[in-house]
Amino acid sequence: MVDAKTLKDYFHECMPLFIALGDEVRLGIIESLSTAAKNGHPEGLNVNDITSQTNLSRPAISHHLKILKDSGIVSVRQSGTSNYYRLTLLECTHRLMRLGTMVEGFYSEK
Repeated sequence: MVDAKTLKDYFHECMPLFIALGDEVRLGIIESLSTAAKNGHPEGLNVNDITSQTNLSRPAISHHLKILKDSGIVSVRQSGTSNYYRLTLLECTHRLMRLGTMVEGFYSEK
């Protein structure tokens, strides 16, 4: 049984995911990282790689990557002087699935 406060609290915990996914540039970055992983780059892409696929500056891409990292959608690994970003969607997917289950449970109990 899910009460309204629990549902609200968990929804607020998931808000960084919604914010991260609610931007076209960040969705493009996710697509680039997904394509890179599919095409044999499991280590991910660095800021220069991602910047070359957009019309944005490095600082703008770095800003968007920080939001994606803070939400848990991407992870970062340092190699030499470069940071490599890759998708880490499993935990995010579980969080969103749990929210869906909670919402479903909340409304089916009414």
